[in-house]
Order: sequence, then C-alpha cells, then structure tokens
Amino acid sequence: MLRLLLACLMWLGAATVLAAPPAATAQAPAPRIGVVTMQPGEIFFERFGHNAVLVQDPASGTATSYNFGFFDPGESDFIARFVRGDMRYRLVALPLEDDLAYYQQVGRGVALQWLALDDSEARALAAALAQNARPENAHYRYDYFLDNCSTRVRDAIDRALGGELRRQSESRSHGSTYRSEALRLASPAPWMWLGFDIGLGPDADRPLSVWAESFVPMRLADALRETRAADRTPVVRAAQPLLPHTIAPEPQDAPIRWWPWALAGLAIGAGLLALGRRKPRVLAAVVLPLWLLCGVVGALLLFIWFGTDHRIGWQNHNLLLFNPLCWLLLPGAWTLLRGRTPRRWFGITLVAVVACAVIALFANWLPLLPQRNAHWIALLLPIHAALAWTWGRRRP
Repeated sequence: MLRLLLACLMWLGAATVLAAPPAATAQAPAPRIGVVTMQPGEIFFERFGHNAVLVQDPASGTATSYNFGFFDPGESDFIARFVRGDMRYRLVALPLEDDLAYYQQVGRGVALQWLALDDSEARALAAALAQNARPENAHYRYDYFLDNCSTRVRDAIDRALGGELRRQSESRSHGSTYRSEALRLASPAPWMWLGFDIGLGPDADRPLSVWAESFVPMRLADALRETRAADRTPVVRAAQPLLPHTIAPEPQDAPIRWWPWALAGLAIGAGLLALGRRKPRVLAAVVLPLWLLCGVVGALLLFIWFGTDHRIGWQNHNLLLFNPLCWLLLPGAWTLLRGRTPRRWFGITLVAVVACAVIALFANWLPLLPQRNAHWIALLLPIHAALAWTWGRRRP
C-alpha cells in the first residue's frame, strides 16, 4: 500500500508539472532609437542636409542607420524621371559607421538625438523600418518639398509617438516658406539660387507650419527638440555630436529687398533709352540675346507647369516677366540690326510684353496666389518699358 501511495503521489506531481504553463521567455531588451542629422554639403544635391533613423541593439551594440536618401543615377530612365518630377528613391539599412564614412571624408558635421521612446514604441518603430527596408517595400516617389528623406524620417517618428509630433508642430510656424528655405540653403551656389527663385511658383510662398518646415533635416532636429511626449516629458532624451563640421556653416536666412533691384532696373532702362536714341543698331544687338534668354526661360516655366509633376512650380507669375512672347521679337531685332524698320506687329508685341509685366505687378499685390517676385518685377518692368518706348511707337 505504501508503494502504491508513493506511486500515486509521483504521478500527481508529474501531471501537475506537465499541466503548468511554461515559464515566460525573457524578452530581448528594446532597441534604442535616435535621429541622425547631417549638415549641408558643398555639392548642389547636398545643400539641404540629410538625416536618418538610428536603431541600436543594446545587447550587441550594433547600430543600424535607416537612410531614405538613396537613388540610382544609373537607371536607364533616371534623367527622364528627374525632368518629369517622378524620381525614385529608396530606403537602405546599413551600419552606422558605413553611413558616416562619407560625411567624415567631406567634412560635414553629424549630430545624434536619442529619443525617449518606451519599449513598445521602440520595438514597433524598429520593426516598421526593417519591413520598409525590404527590397519590395524600399522604393518611394521622391518630392523635394513634400516627400523627401527628411519627411520620411519625420513621419516614421510621428507614428511611433502616436501623432504627437504632428499635433504639436502643425499649429506653430516660424514664418518660413518653401521659397525662403530653398533660397537660404541654395545661396552658396548662385545658379542654384536663381533656378529656385525663378522656377518656384506661388505655392512656394505659403507660410509653412513647423511640421511642413521639417522637410529640411535641420528644422526637423529643432522640432524634435521642442516636442513633448504624451506624458509631457521631452521627446529628445539626449543629444551628442558624432562628427565635426569643418566646411562652411549652414546659411542663414537673408530676405530679398526689392529696391536695389529697382535701382538696377531703372539704371539699365535709362541706359537702353539713351542707346536707342544714339545707336539703335547697337541696342538691337544688345537686346537680341536678352529676348532670346527671356523666351527660353519662359518656355521652361511653361514646361514645368504643363509637362512635369513639379507642382511647386505651377502657375508661375514669372511667366509674365520672362515672357515667351519675346521670341516673336527676335525677327524684329534682326531687322533693326540690319538698319531697317520692323513691321507694325513688332511694336504691338513690345507693348504686349510690357502689359504682361504690369499684370505681374498687380498680381503681386493681390492676396490670391501671391508670389514673392517683386524684385524680378522691379528689375524687368523698367527694361521692357524702355524698349517699348524706344521702338513701340515707330511706324514702317
């Protein structure tokens, strides 16, 4: 009986052990999440700076940089896509030291902001980035202002924070615009500055919220520094430099004053009037390349509007100043260069070009679709008016 009792007790013990739930497996520690911000470089496509999301495994110390800024210029249709505004970028996950190697080589400063995410938020963000970096998910349609490497980082962080970043930044503004930010960062390269200023339309002059302003990586770093989590604690737990910045610093904002442009326009217009009275054939030789250039620029602005997806360049008021009608003046300029009198339509076209410039002046005052191009109006309106006054009244 004793042996039977012991056997029953052993059987009951074994059954209890088998029926008991397994002990909980220890969960791996949550990754650390940071935002890496790279300062602007000296090459034109590096002027806006860059950023990436850093995911660090605390167990192994492995740091992975999730970088949304990769593109392949070797694609067969890369140039055509670039011109149409249909560029393809992709997310690449690579070791942080590999990502930093280029920035160290060219002297671009890099800083890291560690984010105060809880374990579930950090794991969810790391998993989402890993899924996004898979080859079938990595590509996206790039837009310089609306969907770029910085807005992708911004949106990923905002999702991890449950929308707190957007809620706190969308109602605030520093008064900047897409134009002011583009011109500020492009200012070290005059040709790039000119391209942005002439090519951007009225949509580029709408005041930006801090949320929209974060298309610039350095602005996003500032916005993160000002953001609080749902429990009102700072989102940025700590910040540290990773690489020193040894080249020219980030440009500061420099508003454009219209009056120096007006003085230049009046001086050039007066000079053209004087030249037209004394040496009309020389004046024709001077304005022929001017009209050719205006026509080319106007044709490019029309192409941006009707032939591309660069929405920020649509409805551009500079079409009224860099007027494609100037091409119609080229035969008249050639006739004047030969010492002959152009036909009547030449004078009519000159007046039409001036009328378009006057319309641009009135459009600049209207609240509907305002465009900050007063400086271009101040420069070109006196020039067009001087040429129309010189030749517009002449008859065959």
